[in-house]
Amino acid sequence: MIKTAIEFSRYFAALLFGMAVAVNFVGMPRTPRHQRVLCCYAIILFMVQLLCLFNLGMDTTIKIYPLITHLPTIAYMAIYLKRPWLESTISMFASYLCTQPARWIGSVAGEFFGNASMNHLGYIVSVVFLFIFLKKYVAASVRHMIERSAKSCMIFGAVPAFYYFVDHTTTVYTDFLYRGTRAAVQFMPFVISAFYFVFVLFYHSEIQKQAKVERERDILEMQFRQSQAELASLRLMQQNAATYRHDMRHHIALLQGLASKGRIEEINEYLRTAESDIDDITPVRYCENETVNLILSSYASKANQSGVLLTIDAKLPEKLSLSDTDLCSLLSNTLENAIHASEKIAEIPERQVKLRVFSKNNKLCIDIRNRYHAEPVFREGIPVSVELGHGFGTKSMIQIVEKHGGVFQFAVKDGWFIFQATA
Repeated sequence: MIKTAIEFSRYFAALLFGMAVAVNFVGMPRTPRHQRVLCCYAIILFMVQLLCLFNLGMDTTIKIYPLITHLPTIAYMAIYLKRPWLESTISMFASYLCTQPARWIGSVAGEFFGNASMNHLGYIVSVVFLFIFLKKYVAASVRHMIERSAKSCMIFGAVPAFYYFVDHTTTVYTDFLYRGTRAAVQFMPFVISAFYFVFVLFYHSEIQKQAKVERERDILEMQFRQSQAELASLRLMQQNAATYRHDMRHHIALLQGLASKGRIEEINEYLRTAESDIDDITPVRYCENETVNLILSSYASKANQSGVLLTIDAKLPEKLSLSDTDLCSLLSNTLENAIHASEKIAEIPERQVKLRVFSKNNKLCIDIRNRYHAEPVFREGIPVSVELGHGFGTKSMIQIVEKHGGVFQFAVKDGWFIFQATA
């Protein structure tokens, strides 16, 4: 009677351990309600196992075990916990693999004491400690890996899934592994080594992609800081203009003094200098938004220095939904790319950039088009730069537009490169 109780306790411990590990891998909320439901569900499945055992026998129950235990566990995670079916399936395979250390420890204990009950007790004790270890140190990492992407989930689940099918086909439905043939003994080392090298290849690929993403993120952050610095510089220019206007009475007093002495040539020279200074520090007013005026004034000056004809049509209100830094980064990268592409054209009259910005339904709308020297190269609708260190401005533009729930489009038409977006 005691031996039977220990044996059935082992079966329930195996069921509860497998389910608990699986739901921890998919991230079951740690609430009393979920824990009670899990325990009740485990008891129901255990009762189903007992019914099958008494009515169909041990051999048949073991063979249909995936249908009466594993499949319902996957369904529990997918339907009740609302986790994706792929993640639920991989978590079940992984939890099955996690039972193998306990099985081995139980087998060692049984062989050492020469007692089947010690096998079961060794298994029960080991799954308790194994569950504590997995929950504390492993579950979070597994959950992060399977939730990262479908590809990552499949890479992680490849070995557990393969082991699950091999274990059932060679030990449950056949006795191929227990026959001790050379092919059977060498099969698992072959599989482990094969999956090891496949994992190394995929892992290297993922690390390379992650490093690329981090590099691009660092460059975008640098561009963001540059936009902030440029905006601060433009604001300083605006303050200088205000100061110059405030000091106008001093200039007038000086001019009156020179006029009273008849020093006309000095007056003319002073006026030419003052006019040049005022032009340099005074932003042109294109619209009601001061930040946009500052940015457009700066790039109008840059375009003029590069021999590029920049035509601007701006109709924007004083307030926009975008922050000043996002607005500066978006417009600066847009104009920078357009001017950079146009100044490569040999014929100066062909160096043209046309910008139209306006507000519609509280959204910033941009239409900018420029002439170009070399035909743009597109990849999945996005222009890609063949120049080393370029192309990050475009990514920054896209990131800002998508951040504000906007849409964008790049196109080429009649010799014009066109970028349109709402943000």
